Amino acid sequence: MLRVSELLARQFSGTTIQQTRLIKGPTATTATTILFFLILITLTFISAIRLHTSKVSAYISTNFTITISDKHQTPTKRIEFPLNYSIGNQTQTCPTNYPKTFNPINDLDPSPRPVCPEYFRWIHEDLRPWKATGITRDMVEKAKGSAHFRLVIVKGKAYIKKYKKSIQTRDVFTIWGILQLLRLYPGRIPDLELMFDCNDRPIILSDGYNMTLAPPPLFRYCGDRWTMDIVFPDWSFWGWSEINIKPWESLLKELKEGNKRSKWIKREPYAYWKGNPAVAETRRDLLKCNVSDKQDWNARLYAQDWILESQQGYKKSDPASQCTHRYKIYIEGWSWSVSEKYILACDSVTLLVKPTSYDFFTRGLKPVHHYWPIRDDDKCKSIKFAVDWGNNHKQKAQAIGKAASDFIQEELKMDYVYDYMFHLLNEYGKLLKFEPKIPEGAMELCSETMACSANGLEKKFMMESLVKGPSVTSPCTMPPPYEPRVLGNLHRRNMNIIRQLEKWENK
Repeated sequence: MLRVSELLARQFSGTTIQQTRLIKGPTATTATTILFFLILITLTFISAIRLHTSKVSAYISTNFTITISDKHQTPTKRIEFPLNYSIGNQTQTCPTNYPKTFNPINDLDPSPRPVCPEYFRWIHEDLRPWKATGITRDMVEKAKGSAHFRLVIVKGKAYIKKYKKSIQTRDVFTIWGILQLLRLYPGRIPDLELMFDCNDRPIILSDGYNMTLAPPPLFRYCGDRWTMDIVFPDWSFWGWSEINIKPWESLLKELKEGNKRSKWIKREPYAYWKGNPAVAETRRDLLKCNVSDKQDWNARLYAQDWILESQQGYKKSDPASQCTHRYKIYIEGWSWSVSEKYILACDSVTLLVKPTSYDFFTRGLKPVHHYWPIRDDDKCKSIKFAVDWGNNHKQKAQAIGKAASDFIQEELKMDYVYDYMFHLLNEYGKLLKFEPKIPEGAMELCSETMACSANGLEKKFMMESLVKGPSVTSPCTMPPPYEPRVLGNLHRRNMNIIRQLEKWENK
Protein backbone atom coordinates (compact mmCIF):
# COMPACT_ATOMS: atom_id res chain seq x y z
CA MET A 1 0.00 0.00 0.00
CA LEU A 2 1.48 3.39 -1.03
CA ARG A 3 2.27 5.95 1.58
CA VAL A 4 0.51 9.29 1.25
CA SER A 5 3.76 11.08 0.42
CA GLU A 6 4.59 8.55 -2.33
CA LEU A 7 1.09 8.79 -3.75
CA LEU A 8 1.28 12.59 -3.93
CA ALA A 9 4.77 12.50 -5.43
CA ARG A 10 3.63 10.11 -8.17
CA GLN A 11 0.61 12.24 -8.86
CA PHE A 12 2.71 15.36 -9.17
CA SER A 13 5.42 13.75 -11.28
CA GLY A 14 3.05 11.80 -13.47
CA THR A 15 0.47 14.47 -14.21
CA THR A 16 1.50 18.02 -13.41
CA ILE A 17 5.10 17.78 -14.56
CA GLN A 18 4.13 16.14 -17.82
CA GLN A 19 1.77 19.03 -18.48
CA THR A 20 4.49 21.62 -17.80
CA ARG A 21 6.67 20.03 -20.47
CA LEU A 22 4.24 21.34 -23.06
CA ILE A 23 5.19 24.89 -22.04
CA LYS A 24 8.34 26.19 -23.78
CA GLY A 25 10.69 29.02 -23.03
CA PRO A 26 11.64 30.84 -19.78
CA THR A 27 8.09 30.57 -18.41
CA ALA A 28 8.38 26.80 -18.46
CA THR A 29 11.68 26.91 -16.53
CA THR A 30 10.21 29.23 -13.90
CA ALA A 31 7.09 27.09 -13.55
CA THR A 32 9.20 23.95 -13.19
CA THR A 33 11.33 25.58 -10.48
CA ILE A 34 8.26 26.75 -8.54
CA LEU A 35 6.67 23.33 -8.87
CA PHE A 36 9.83 21.64 -7.56
CA PHE A 37 9.81 23.78 -4.42
CA LEU A 38 6.08 23.17 -3.94
CA ILE A 39 6.65 19.41 -4.11
CA LEU A 40 9.56 19.67 -1.69
CA ILE A 41 7.53 21.71 0.80
CA THR A 42 4.55 19.33 0.49
CA LEU A 43 6.66 16.25 1.08
CA THR A 44 8.36 17.89 4.09
CA PHE A 45 4.95 18.82 5.55
CA ILE A 46 3.56 15.30 5.04
CA SER A 47 6.64 13.73 6.60
CA ALA A 48 6.23 16.00 9.62
CA ILE A 49 2.61 14.93 9.96
CA ARG A 50 3.56 11.23 9.72
CA LEU A 51 6.25 11.74 12.34
CA HIS A 52 3.81 13.50 14.63
CA THR A 53 0.97 11.01 14.31
CA SER A 54 3.29 8.09 14.96
CA LYS A 55 3.94 9.52 18.41
CA VAL A 56 0.53 10.82 19.44
CA SER A 57 0.48 10.61 23.19
CA ALA A 58 -2.09 10.68 25.96
CA TYR A 59 -0.70 11.99 29.23
CA ILE A 60 -1.82 11.11 32.69
CA SER A 61 -1.02 12.55 36.08
CA THR A 62 1.91 10.20 36.61
CA ASN A 63 3.63 11.36 33.39
CA PHE A 64 3.25 8.05 31.59
CA THR A 65 2.74 8.19 27.84
CA ILE A 66 0.71 6.01 25.49
CA THR A 67 2.10 5.72 21.98
CA ILE A 68 -0.47 5.52 19.23
CA SER A 69 -0.01 3.49 16.06
CA ASP A 70 0.20 5.67 12.93
CA LYS A 71 -1.55 2.96 10.91
CA HIS A 72 -4.78 2.51 12.83
CA GLN A 73 -4.68 5.50 15.22
CA THR A 74 -5.45 3.05 18.02
CA PRO A 75 -3.41 2.41 21.16
CA THR A 76 -0.69 -0.18 20.76
CA LYS A 77 -0.50 -0.65 24.50
CA ARG A 78 -2.56 0.23 27.55
CA ILE A 79 -0.58 1.55 30.46
CA GLU A 80 -0.83 -1.07 33.18
CA PHE A 81 -0.83 -0.50 36.92
CA PRO A 82 -0.32 -3.83 38.70
CA LEU A 83 -1.81 -4.18 42.15
CA ASN A 84 0.55 -3.07 44.86
CA TYR A 85 -0.12 -5.13 47.94
CA SER A 86 1.85 -7.26 50.37
CA ILE A 87 0.88 -10.87 50.97
CA GLY A 88 -0.47 -11.26 54.48
CA ASN A 89 -0.84 -7.50 54.99
CA GLN A 90 -4.45 -7.25 56.16
CA THR A 91 -4.17 -3.48 56.70
CA GLN A 92 -3.47 -2.75 53.05
CA THR A 93 -4.11 0.87 52.08
CA CYS A 94 -5.17 2.25 48.72
CA PRO A 95 -2.33 3.37 46.43
CA THR A 96 -1.62 6.96 45.47
CA ASN A 97 0.08 6.29 42.14
CA TYR A 98 -3.03 5.39 40.11
CA PRO A 99 -4.07 8.28 37.85
CA LYS A 100 -6.92 10.40 39.16
CA THR A 101 -7.83 11.55 35.67
CA PHE A 102 -7.12 10.27 32.19
CA ASN A 103 -7.79 11.77 28.77
CA PRO A 104 -8.46 9.06 26.18
CA ILE A 105 -6.80 9.66 22.85
CA ASN A 106 -10.09 9.58 20.92
CA ASP A 107 -11.18 12.69 22.82
CA LEU A 108 -8.84 14.49 20.41
CA ASP A 109 -10.49 12.83 17.41
CA PRO A 110 -13.41 14.87 15.98
CA SER A 111 -14.99 11.79 14.38
CA PRO A 112 -18.07 10.46 16.21
CA ARG A 113 -17.62 7.64 18.70
CA PRO A 114 -19.49 4.36 18.23
CA VAL A 115 -23.06 4.48 19.45
CA CYS A 116 -23.85 2.15 22.35
CA PRO A 117 -26.08 -0.89 21.77
CA GLU A 118 -29.82 -0.30 21.62
CA TYR A 119 -30.50 -1.65 25.13
CA PHE A 120 -28.62 1.32 26.62
CA ARG A 121 -31.73 3.39 25.85
CA TRP A 122 -33.44 1.65 28.77
CA ILE A 123 -31.22 3.63 31.12
CA HIS A 124 -33.42 6.63 30.35
CA GLU A 125 -36.54 4.60 31.13
CA ASP A 126 -35.17 3.21 34.40
CA LEU A 127 -34.35 6.73 35.61
CA ARG A 128 -37.52 8.36 34.27
CA PRO A 129 -39.34 8.24 37.68
CA TRP A 130 -36.90 10.92 38.94
CA LYS A 131 -36.68 13.04 35.79
CA ALA A 132 -39.15 15.67 37.05
CA THR A 133 -38.24 15.70 40.74
CA GLY A 134 -34.58 14.80 40.82
CA ILE A 135 -33.21 12.63 43.64
CA THR A 136 -33.01 14.03 47.15
CA ARG A 137 -31.10 12.69 50.11
CA ASP A 138 -34.38 11.80 51.79
CA MET A 139 -35.30 9.59 48.83
CA VAL A 140 -31.97 7.77 49.03
CA GLU A 141 -32.33 7.23 52.78
CA LYS A 142 -35.77 5.66 52.30
CA ALA A 143 -34.11 2.88 50.24
CA LYS A 144 -31.77 2.00 53.11
CA GLY A 145 -34.14 -0.51 54.73
CA SER A 146 -33.58 -3.22 52.12
CA ALA A 147 -30.09 -2.25 50.95
CA HIS A 148 -27.07 -4.47 51.52
CA PHE A 149 -24.66 -1.58 51.11
CA ARG A 150 -24.38 2.12 50.42
CA LEU A 151 -21.93 3.21 47.72
CA VAL A 152 -20.47 6.71 47.89
CA ILE A 153 -18.11 8.03 45.24
CA VAL A 154 -16.30 11.26 46.05
CA LYS A 155 -13.48 12.62 43.88
CA GLY A 156 -13.09 9.29 42.12
CA LYS A 157 -12.75 7.24 45.32
CA ALA A 158 -15.25 4.60 46.45
CA TYR A 159 -16.55 4.33 49.99
CA ILE A 160 -18.76 1.48 51.16
CA LYS A 161 -20.98 1.21 54.19
CA LYS A 162 -22.39 -2.29 54.60
CA TYR A 163 -25.72 -2.89 56.27
CA LYS A 164 -26.04 -6.67 55.97
CA LYS A 165 -24.40 -9.64 54.28
CA SER A 166 -25.66 -10.68 50.89
CA ILE A 167 -26.21 -14.18 49.54
CA GLN A 168 -22.77 -15.72 48.96
CA THR A 169 -20.34 -13.15 47.52
CA ARG A 170 -22.81 -11.13 45.46
CA ASP A 171 -21.97 -7.92 47.30
CA VAL A 172 -18.23 -8.59 47.13
CA PHE A 173 -18.08 -9.02 43.36
CA THR A 174 -20.58 -6.23 42.69
CA ILE A 175 -18.36 -3.83 44.62
CA TRP A 176 -15.30 -5.28 42.88
CA GLY A 177 -16.93 -4.55 39.51
CA ILE A 178 -17.59 -0.94 40.49
CA LEU A 179 -13.95 -0.55 41.54
CA GLN A 180 -12.86 -1.85 38.13
CA LEU A 181 -15.06 0.77 36.49
CA LEU A 182 -13.23 3.46 38.47
CA ARG A 183 -9.92 2.03 37.27
CA LEU A 184 -11.12 1.96 33.66
CA TYR A 185 -12.45 5.51 33.59
CA PRO A 186 -10.62 7.38 36.39
CA GLY A 187 -12.02 10.81 37.15
CA ARG A 188 -15.05 10.29 34.91
CA ILE A 189 -17.59 8.95 37.40
CA PRO A 190 -19.41 11.76 39.22
CA ASP A 191 -19.74 12.14 42.95
CA LEU A 192 -22.79 10.14 43.99
CA GLU A 193 -24.55 8.12 46.68
CA LEU A 194 -26.71 5.08 46.07
CA MET A 195 -28.25 2.11 47.85
CA PHE A 196 -27.76 -1.41 46.47
CA ASP A 197 -29.91 -4.49 47.15
CA CYS A 198 -28.25 -7.77 46.15
CA ASN A 199 -31.37 -9.95 46.42
CA ASP A 200 -33.21 -11.28 43.38
CA ARG A 201 -36.69 -9.83 43.38
CA PRO A 202 -37.36 -6.13 42.80
CA ILE A 203 -39.36 -4.50 45.61
CA ILE A 204 -40.00 -0.82 44.80
CA LEU A 205 -43.63 -1.09 43.69
CA SER A 206 -44.71 1.55 41.20
CA ASP A 207 -48.17 1.92 42.77
CA GLY A 208 -48.54 5.19 44.63
CA TYR A 209 -45.76 7.06 42.84
CA ASN A 210 -46.17 9.64 40.10
CA MET A 211 -44.47 12.62 38.45
CA THR A 212 -44.57 14.65 41.68
CA LEU A 213 -43.97 11.86 44.18
CA ALA A 214 -40.91 9.86 43.20
CA PRO A 215 -39.95 6.45 44.68
CA PRO A 216 -36.78 5.72 46.64
CA PRO A 217 -33.96 4.90 44.16
CA LEU A 218 -32.70 1.37 44.76
CA PHE A 219 -30.19 -0.48 42.59
CA ARG A 220 -30.41 -4.22 42.00
CA TYR A 221 -29.82 -6.86 39.31
CA CYS A 222 -33.29 -7.08 37.75
CA GLY A 223 -36.66 -5.41 37.40
CA ASP A 224 -40.20 -6.16 36.26
CA ARG A 225 -43.22 -4.27 34.98
CA TRP A 226 -44.67 -3.75 38.47
CA THR A 227 -41.59 -2.17 40.05
CA MET A 228 -39.17 0.76 39.70
CA ASP A 229 -35.86 -0.69 40.88
CA ILE A 230 -32.83 0.54 38.91
CA VAL A 231 -31.25 -2.34 37.00
CA PHE A 232 -27.46 -2.85 37.24
CA PRO A 233 -25.14 -5.59 35.85
CA ASP A 234 -24.98 -8.60 38.17
CA TRP A 235 -22.00 -9.83 40.16
CA SER A 236 -21.28 -12.86 37.94
CA PHE A 237 -19.65 -10.69 35.26
CA TRP A 238 -16.63 -10.69 37.58
CA GLY A 239 -16.98 -14.35 38.55
CA TRP A 240 -19.15 -16.58 40.70
CA SER A 241 -16.65 -18.18 43.03
CA GLU A 242 -19.11 -20.42 44.90
CA ILE A 243 -19.83 -22.50 41.79
CA ASN A 244 -16.57 -21.88 39.94
CA ILE A 245 -18.01 -19.81 37.09
CA LYS A 246 -15.26 -17.68 35.61
CA PRO A 247 -15.37 -13.93 34.97
CA TRP A 248 -17.35 -13.02 31.88
CA GLU A 249 -14.46 -11.92 29.67
CA SER A 250 -12.73 -15.29 29.99
CA LEU A 251 -15.93 -17.31 29.81
CA LEU A 252 -17.12 -15.48 26.70
CA LYS A 253 -14.01 -16.62 24.85
CA GLU A 254 -14.52 -20.21 26.00
CA LEU A 255 -18.14 -20.15 24.86
CA LYS A 256 -17.08 -18.92 21.43
CA GLU A 257 -14.46 -21.64 21.11
CA GLY A 258 -16.95 -24.25 22.28
CA ASN A 259 -19.39 -23.20 19.56
CA LYS A 260 -16.69 -23.75 16.96
CA ARG A 261 -16.07 -27.29 18.20
CA SER A 262 -19.75 -28.23 18.37
CA LYS A 263 -21.64 -27.29 15.21
CA TRP A 264 -25.39 -26.79 15.57
CA ILE A 265 -26.36 -29.41 13.01
CA LYS A 266 -24.38 -32.10 14.84
CA ARG A 267 -25.86 -31.39 18.27
CA GLU A 268 -28.59 -33.40 19.97
CA PRO A 269 -31.92 -32.42 18.34
CA TYR A 270 -33.67 -31.81 21.66
CA ALA A 271 -34.29 -29.03 24.18
CA TYR A 272 -31.86 -29.10 27.12
CA TRP A 273 -32.17 -27.69 30.62
CA LYS A 274 -30.15 -28.24 33.75
CA GLY A 275 -30.79 -26.35 36.94
CA ASN A 276 -32.20 -26.29 40.44
CA PRO A 277 -35.95 -27.05 40.38
CA ALA A 278 -36.36 -26.52 44.12
CA VAL A 279 -36.26 -22.72 43.88
CA ALA A 280 -39.53 -22.22 41.99
CA GLU A 281 -42.80 -23.97 41.17
CA THR A 282 -42.46 -23.08 37.49
CA ARG A 283 -39.24 -25.10 37.31
CA ARG A 284 -40.84 -28.09 39.00
CA ASP A 285 -43.62 -27.81 36.46
CA LEU A 286 -41.02 -27.85 33.67
CA LEU A 287 -39.73 -31.26 34.81
CA LYS A 288 -43.08 -32.73 33.80
CA CYS A 289 -41.95 -32.21 30.19
CA ASN A 290 -39.08 -34.67 30.55
CA VAL A 291 -38.96 -37.73 28.32
CA SER A 292 -40.73 -40.80 29.67
CA ASP A 293 -41.98 -44.21 28.50
CA LYS A 294 -45.33 -42.64 27.65
CA GLN A 295 -44.40 -39.28 26.15
CA ASP A 296 -41.51 -37.49 24.46
CA TRP A 297 -41.89 -33.71 24.47
CA ASN A 298 -38.48 -33.30 22.79
CA ALA A 299 -37.01 -32.15 26.11
CA ARG A 300 -34.02 -33.49 28.04
CA LEU A 301 -34.16 -32.05 31.56
CA TYR A 302 -31.79 -32.54 34.49
CA ALA A 303 -31.95 -31.46 38.13
CA GLN A 304 -28.71 -29.86 39.28
CA ASP A 305 -27.19 -31.35 42.44
CA TRP A 306 -24.89 -28.60 43.63
CA ILE A 307 -23.56 -30.62 46.56
CA LEU A 308 -22.44 -33.40 44.21
CA GLU A 309 -21.09 -30.82 41.75
CA SER A 310 -18.97 -29.21 44.44
CA GLN A 311 -17.54 -32.62 45.41
CA GLN A 312 -16.65 -33.27 41.76
CA GLY A 313 -15.08 -29.85 41.23
CA TYR A 314 -17.96 -28.42 39.13
CA LYS A 315 -16.72 -30.30 36.07
CA LYS A 316 -20.25 -30.79 34.71
CA SER A 317 -21.58 -27.31 35.45
CA ASP A 318 -19.20 -25.28 33.31
CA PRO A 319 -21.42 -23.20 30.95
CA ALA A 320 -18.99 -23.58 28.04
CA SER A 321 -19.32 -27.40 28.16
CA GLN A 322 -23.12 -27.40 28.06
CA CYS A 323 -23.67 -26.24 24.48
CA THR A 324 -24.42 -29.76 23.28
CA HIS A 325 -28.06 -29.50 22.15
CA ARG A 326 -29.71 -27.60 19.35
CA TYR A 327 -32.13 -26.02 21.81
CA LYS A 328 -31.60 -24.72 25.34
CA ILE A 329 -34.33 -23.75 27.75
CA TYR A 330 -34.18 -20.62 29.88
CA ILE A 331 -36.63 -20.49 32.77
CA GLU A 332 -36.63 -18.16 35.75
CA GLY A 333 -36.09 -19.42 39.26
CA TRP A 334 -36.91 -17.36 42.33
CA SER A 335 -36.65 -14.46 39.89
CA TRP A 336 -34.38 -13.66 36.96
CA SER A 337 -31.37 -15.96 36.55
CA VAL A 338 -27.78 -15.16 35.63
CA SER A 339 -27.81 -18.29 33.43
CA GLU A 340 -29.63 -16.42 30.66
CA LYS A 341 -26.49 -14.93 29.13
CA TYR A 342 -24.73 -18.32 29.16
CA ILE A 343 -27.66 -19.96 27.37
CA LEU A 344 -27.97 -17.20 24.77
CA ALA A 345 -24.24 -17.47 23.98
CA CYS A 346 -24.45 -21.15 22.97
CA ASP A 347 -25.45 -20.90 19.27
CA SER A 348 -28.43 -23.04 20.31
CA VAL A 349 -31.97 -21.78 19.87
CA THR A 350 -32.92 -20.32 23.24
CA LEU A 351 -36.38 -21.47 24.25
CA LEU A 352 -37.36 -18.72 26.64
CA VAL A 353 -40.18 -19.61 28.99
CA LYS A 354 -42.29 -16.47 29.43
CA PRO A 355 -40.38 -14.40 32.02
CA THR A 356 -41.65 -11.91 34.57
CA SER A 357 -38.27 -10.19 35.13
CA TYR A 358 -35.58 -8.58 33.01
CA ASP A 359 -31.98 -7.62 33.55
CA PHE A 360 -30.12 -4.71 32.00
CA PHE A 361 -29.52 -6.19 28.53
CA THR A 362 -32.42 -8.60 27.89
CA ARG A 363 -34.78 -5.78 26.93
CA GLY A 364 -32.73 -5.56 23.74
CA LEU A 365 -33.73 -9.10 22.67
CA LYS A 366 -36.36 -9.68 19.97
CA PRO A 367 -38.65 -12.73 19.85
CA VAL A 368 -38.06 -15.15 16.95
CA HIS A 369 -34.92 -13.21 16.09
CA HIS A 370 -32.84 -13.82 19.24
CA TYR A 371 -35.01 -16.44 20.97
CA TRP A 372 -38.14 -18.58 20.66
CA PRO A 373 -40.91 -17.73 23.18
CA ILE A 374 -42.32 -20.60 25.27
CA ARG A 375 -45.68 -20.41 27.02
CA ASP A 376 -45.56 -20.67 30.79
CA ASP A 377 -49.07 -22.17 31.06
CA ASP A 378 -48.48 -25.02 28.58
CA LYS A 379 -44.73 -25.58 28.59
CA CYS A 380 -44.57 -29.14 27.27
CA LYS A 381 -46.69 -28.56 24.19
CA SER A 382 -44.91 -25.28 23.48
CA ILE A 383 -41.44 -26.87 23.75
CA LYS A 384 -42.38 -29.76 21.48
CA PHE A 385 -43.78 -27.37 18.88
CA ALA A 386 -40.61 -25.24 18.93
CA VAL A 387 -38.26 -28.23 18.59
CA ASP A 388 -40.33 -29.81 15.81
CA TRP A 389 -40.41 -26.51 13.96
CA GLY A 390 -36.66 -26.02 14.33
CA ASN A 391 -35.78 -29.53 13.19
CA ASN A 392 -38.00 -29.03 10.13
CA HIS A 393 -36.58 -25.57 9.42
CA LYS A 394 -32.94 -26.09 10.30
CA GLN A 395 -31.56 -23.08 8.48
CA LYS A 396 -34.00 -20.68 10.14
CA ALA A 397 -33.45 -22.28 13.53
CA GLN A 398 -29.69 -21.95 13.21
CA ALA A 399 -30.13 -18.28 12.31
CA ILE A 400 -32.01 -17.64 15.57
CA GLY A 401 -29.28 -19.32 17.61
CA LYS A 402 -26.56 -17.45 15.74
CA ALA A 403 -28.30 -14.08 16.17
CA ALA A 404 -28.43 -14.63 19.93
CA SER A 405 -24.79 -15.67 20.27
CA ASP A 406 -23.71 -12.77 18.02
CA PHE A 407 -25.67 -10.40 20.24
CA ILE A 408 -23.93 -11.75 23.32
CA GLN A 409 -20.45 -11.76 21.78
CA GLU A 410 -20.72 -8.32 20.17
CA GLU A 411 -23.13 -6.30 22.31
CA LEU A 412 -22.52 -7.83 25.73
CA LYS A 413 -18.75 -7.92 25.70
CA MET A 414 -17.15 -6.62 28.85
CA ASP A 415 -16.38 -3.22 27.31
CA TYR A 416 -20.11 -2.62 26.94
CA VAL A 417 -20.87 -3.88 30.44
CA TYR A 418 -18.54 -1.20 31.79
CA ASP A 419 -19.94 1.42 29.42
CA TYR A 420 -23.47 0.61 30.61
CA MET A 421 -22.34 1.10 34.21
CA PHE A 422 -20.57 4.32 33.21
CA HIS A 423 -23.61 5.86 31.53
CA LEU A 424 -26.07 4.65 34.17
CA LEU A 425 -24.04 6.15 37.03
CA ASN A 426 -23.42 9.38 35.12
CA GLU A 427 -27.11 9.81 34.33
CA TYR A 428 -28.00 8.93 37.93
CA GLY A 429 -25.45 11.46 39.19
CA LYS A 430 -27.06 14.23 37.15
CA LEU A 431 -30.32 13.70 39.05
CA LEU A 432 -28.88 14.17 42.55
CA LYS A 433 -30.11 17.29 44.33
CA PHE A 434 -27.63 17.04 47.20
CA GLU A 435 -23.90 16.87 47.73
CA PRO A 436 -22.71 13.30 48.34
CA LYS A 437 -20.84 12.90 51.61
CA ILE A 438 -18.85 10.06 53.12
CA PRO A 439 -21.02 8.66 55.93
CA GLU A 440 -19.69 7.79 59.34
CA GLY A 441 -18.49 4.20 59.42
CA ALA A 442 -17.93 3.97 55.65
CA MET A 443 -14.72 2.36 54.45
CA GLU A 444 -12.67 3.42 51.46
CA LEU A 445 -12.23 0.47 49.14
CA CYS A 446 -9.98 -0.07 46.16
CA SER A 447 -8.79 -3.08 44.22
CA GLU A 448 -5.76 -3.48 46.49
CA THR A 449 -7.73 -3.60 49.73
CA MET A 450 -10.21 -6.12 48.35
CA ALA A 451 -7.74 -8.44 46.61
CA CYS A 452 -5.37 -8.40 49.56
CA SER A 453 -7.90 -9.95 51.92
CA ALA A 454 -9.37 -12.40 49.39
CA ASN A 455 -8.45 -16.07 49.15
CA GLY A 456 -8.93 -19.03 46.82
CA LEU A 457 -11.25 -18.56 43.87
CA GLU A 458 -12.26 -15.11 45.08
CA LYS A 459 -8.71 -13.86 44.73
CA LYS A 460 -8.19 -15.78 41.48
CA PHE A 461 -11.30 -14.29 39.87
CA MET A 462 -10.45 -10.82 41.12
CA MET A 463 -7.01 -10.98 39.57
CA GLU A 464 -8.45 -12.43 36.37
CA SER A 465 -11.06 -9.66 36.03
CA LEU A 466 -8.77 -6.85 37.17
CA VAL A 467 -8.79 -3.78 34.92
CA LYS A 468 -5.08 -3.28 34.47
CA GLY A 469 -5.15 0.37 33.51
CA PRO A 470 -7.22 3.28 32.22
CA SER A 471 -9.04 2.87 28.94
CA VAL A 472 -7.34 4.63 26.04
CA THR A 473 -10.73 5.17 24.39
CA SER A 474 -13.85 6.91 25.65
CA PRO A 475 -17.11 5.07 26.34
CA CYS A 476 -19.56 4.54 23.51
CA THR A 477 -22.02 7.34 22.77
CA MET A 478 -25.24 7.11 24.74
CA PRO A 479 -28.28 6.75 22.45
CA PRO A 480 -31.28 9.05 23.00
CA PRO A 481 -34.36 7.99 24.98
CA TYR A 482 -37.27 6.27 23.30
CA GLU A 483 -40.16 8.43 22.21
CA PRO A 484 -43.35 7.15 23.88
CA ARG A 485 -44.83 6.25 20.50
CA VAL A 486 -41.73 4.24 19.49
CA LEU A 487 -41.64 2.44 22.84
CA GLY A 488 -45.31 1.55 22.54
CA ASN A 489 -44.82 0.24 19.00
CA LEU A 490 -41.88 -1.88 20.14
CA HIS A 491 -43.94 -3.48 22.90
CA ARG A 492 -46.89 -4.15 20.57
CA ARG A 493 -44.63 -5.65 17.92
CA ASN A 494 -43.13 -8.12 20.37
CA MET A 495 -46.51 -9.06 21.80
CA ASN A 496 -47.99 -9.60 18.33
CA ILE A 497 -45.17 -11.97 17.41
CA ILE A 498 -45.67 -13.99 20.58
CA ARG A 499 -49.44 -14.16 20.06
CA GLN A 500 -48.95 -15.33 16.48
CA LEU A 501 -46.74 -18.18 17.67
CA GLU A 502 -49.36 -19.21 20.21
CA LYS A 503 -51.95 -19.36 17.43
CA TRP A 504 -49.67 -21.66 15.42
CA GLU A 505 -49.27 -23.91 18.46
CA ASN A 506 -53.02 -24.11 18.97
CA LYS A 507 -53.73 -25.30 15.44
